[in-house]
Amino acid sequence: MSLQEGEQIALNEMPRHTPYDGSTKPFTIALKTLDPTDWIELDADLETYLAEKDRLYATLPDKVFVEEPDTHPAQREVLDMLAPYLVERFPETYRRNGTGIEIVGTSRHVETSQPSLSPLRAASLLVPEDLILMRRSDDGWRLAAGSLCFPSSWSLGEKFGRSLQDIHEPVPAFGRGTRTADLIQRIFDNLAVEQPVQRFNWSLQAGNDLYLPFSHAQRIDRATNRPSKFSDDELAAQAFMRIERQTLRKLPNSRDILFTIRIYLDPLTVLSRHPDRASIAASFASQLAALDEAQLDYKGLTADRDRLVAVLGKIAASS
Repeated sequence: MSLQEGEQIALNEMPRHTPYDGSTKPFTIALKTLDPTDWIELDADLETYLAEKDRLYATLPDKVFVEEPDTHPAQREVLDMLAPYLVERFPETYRRNGTGIEIVGTSRHVETSQPSLSPLRAASLLVPEDLILMRRSDDGWRLAAGSLCFPSSWSLGEKFGRSLQDIHEPVPAFGRGTRTADLIQRIFDNLAVEQPVQRFNWSLQAGNDLYLPFSHAQRIDRATNRPSKFSDDELAAQAFMRIERQTLRKLPNSRDILFTIRIYLDPLTVLSRHPDRASIAASFASQLAALDEAQLDYKGLTADRDRLVAVLGKIAASS
């Protein structure tokens, strides 16, 4: 679903993150340590993201929020960590007001002492990130609760209650029994409370929709038919780079893991204004060109890869 009529993502002059620049390789874990001070990222789009969450909660509540009944203490732990962090880290945006948090310059007030909503859902109304709670069980780490308003081609309902290895089954070389899946399991098991981590993903989409769910059946159909994402109009004008900034943080009391996902949407054309456009666009084109068939199918880029590489080549040559 698209943003409400009249709403737009505020376009930054330059992309905030460029994981396609050769600094990391696609379809690798590429975890980096994260300074806890930088846990959450804000920009001018906060209200747009929160308004879209409001719309999705009102129209598709069962598709964007799930929870196991016994996760409320851990959800509460997330809210109790997040609220004071935001007030201290972003005092120009968040302010304590009575028993909750006020978002300055808006009519938004999120109750944090005794929220009428599930605590994780209340926490999600404070930040642009999606919030996923992972819990250890005999079968590994499973998705026990989550607010997912901005999925990048996956379905919260299909992943709810499933193990980490099963969640990653559609991802080339990440599914159950692979070396990467075993490594991810160990990373989750050994994650230290005091040391959160982060990683990035990228994809390309037509238009600036934030809510991009995809069922397993749709993914199989897309991989079989390999349709183009873009119309016959100019591809560069339609293409948006979708960046996922993911963080992992182990909760000190429950020992559950909070997985946050922050989506950034940048038009592909913004690269033409980047001072390092030649090297960045060339690296991006090289990464696209190097993707194998399974990887292209997973990203939904099989039909469009060559055209996208050509556009990036023109940007690289324009310096």
